Amino acid sequence: MKGKARTYILIILAGVLLGLGTAVGVGTLYEKTSTNEACMSCHYHTDADNAWKQSYHYLNGSGVSTDCAACHLPPKGTPAHFWAKTKVGIKDLWSYIWKDKEDIDWNMKKELEYASKIVYNESCKECHTNLYPEGVSDDAITAHLYYEENESKLDLQCISCHLDAGHYNPNYSHSKMAGLPVSKSGAKDMFLEPAKIESFANFKETIPMTAVSIDMVAVPGGSFVIGSPEDEPMRNSDEGPTKLVEISPFFMSEIEVTWDQYWAFYGETMSEGRTPPSKIYANNSRKDLDAVSGPTPPFGNPDQGWGMGSRPAITMTHYAAEIFCKWLSLKTGKTYRLPTEAEWEYAARGGSQEPYFFGGDPKKYSSEGFLRSIFPADTSTISSYAVYKENSRNRTGEPGSVKANPFGLKNMYGNVMEYCSDWYSETAYSLITDGEKDPKGPSEGTEHVVRGGTYADDAALLRSAARSHTRHDAWLRTDPQNPKSIWWYSDVKSIGFRVVCEVPENLK
Repeated sequence: MKGKARTYILIILAGVLLGLGTAVGVGTLYEKTSTNEACMSCHYHTDADNAWKQSYHYLNGSGVSTDCAACHLPPKGTPAHFWAKTKVGIKDLWSYIWKDKEDIDWNMKKELEYASKIVYNESCKECHTNLYPEGVSDDAITAHLYYEENESKLDLQCISCHLDAGHYNPNYSHSKMAGLPVSKSGAKDMFLEPAKIESFANFKETIPMTAVSIDMVAVPGGSFVIGSPEDEPMRNSDEGPTKLVEISPFFMSEIEVTWDQYWAFYGETMSEGRTPPSKIYANNSRKDLDAVSGPTPPFGNPDQGWGMGSRPAITMTHYAAEIFCKWLSLKTGKTYRLPTEAEWEYAARGGSQEPYFFGGDPKKYSSEGFLRSIFPADTSTISSYAVYKENSRNRTGEPGSVKANPFGLKNMYGNVMEYCSDWYSETAYSLITDGEKDPKGPSEGTEHVVRGGTYADDAALLRSAARSHTRHDAWLRTDPQNPKSIWWYSDVKSIGFRVVCEVPENLK
């Protein structure tokens, strides 16, 4: 009996020792795999390590250095921490074994949309317990008060405003922009007169006292069916009922308004005040340029570090786009404006009634669906005409990267969403009568129509009939100013516009 008891005791002791040894081993392994060295053994992109060593989390006055796991995992000791570590470990190990480093889009991983999925706000607050330390600026106090009041309601994260805190990015800034981007043009390059329109044909608009011009395309008038038939693949309910409408001739800019063009407007009209839109143009009879109060400085780099020049200008509000058109009208003596939704779709179709002006089935072009990982979408045709999800590398593209549609217009699909003048309504087309000429949409609303899809959109959202709308409050979610800007959006990088010029009376 005593022998059996000793055996049981030895087995129990052995079990305890084995358990303790396993616990110590697992604990040691757990700690070792949470070190920066362990992280970098899989995340072997050297820029990540270099950028971290240049960031506030490595170089700061306190001398405290924050490691990878402190930001990229929930706080230690929580169930969420262990679960996240397990998921991330499996995913990273899989990528390390099976993925080619050269195929990984590292630039995309720097964007807020991706970073917000792998940085945990709870971990930020674990260290940053005081948001109002001594010496903090008044602007920071305003922004942090707004954050505390709206964190849950608006799903705000610390990195929404501090994206470069963990990995330094020289192209990122969340402070008010000072001055203007450097221009390569000089006084000798300036235009003195606007273009003269002598016939209904393509022309180059030259903007007086600037070095920029806009290529305008003559879009012939005609009739077309607005919207999409009920059997069109990937169709949405707000694309109908279809109606036959007539469109008068107009001129439309060949490409979306560029940064060069927008900075010319900004440089002449920029203002420090935030006067409400209703007061800026209270006196509509004024025709001089002094009537144009332009944008206040944006926060950060509005081009997102992607480049300026001929890339589409982005992040401006609908109101700002309208004021650009007013400025352009006053500068040139012509009538410039945003296109109506009907004009936009007519121009995008280029004479076609198919889902795309170049033909083809949206289902074949779309990358959505369970089987797309096995049978990739057909990108051979659509990639020639659109900057979109499959070829954009998550950023805007140069206008020369795509071919024009039958009317001679580029980037009508993808690149950036484009503002229309119409108020958005899901049932807008039910208000149109068959045969109506130049419909202008509902007389009132809360959001405006945007068309064309974006660089991050699937092919289904690039169809000629696809509609969307502004999301004003959501697009201003992290604007740190009080009151919020009427000129720049803080939370959308894929909105821009192109302009329409009305045909002069003498040519009608």
